Amino acid sequence: MVVSVFRLNLLRAMYLLIGIGLILSVWPGVFSSIGKAADSHTVVGAILVSFSLLALLGLRYPLKLLPILIFELIWKSLWLLGFALPAYLTGSMDEYTAGTTFACAMGVILTPLVIPWRYVVSEYLMAKGSIWR
Repeated sequence: MVVSVFRLNLLRAMYLLIGIGLILSVWPGVFSSIGKAADSHTVVGAILVSFSLLALLGLRYPLKLLPILIFELIWKSLWLLGFALPAYLTGSMDEYTAGTTFACAMGVILTPLVIPWRYVVSEYLMAKGSIWR
């Protein structure tokens, strides 16, 4: 299946947004904490640095890196439903939760707009050897 150049460039823009966003927001904290005590924050930081590198690789291979955008959409949707929504409904949303909610909501709104869904269905769900076929 052919994906238009316009759609490929939208994907590249999304990868760039994710990559630069994580470089600016996560990398400083990760690299300033190297050598300090390990905890769950250091694990999440390392995962997000890796994720940003994959997003930047998506600039070169926008279709091959589609699974990271799908992962992005899934985890942000789950976080919004499982954590942000309950915090909002109970009135317990703090500043961190509000900021993360905004970032996740932007991802949940923008990511489905740039993903070439026909390509995803064709290449992942209906491809030869797929369990769905």
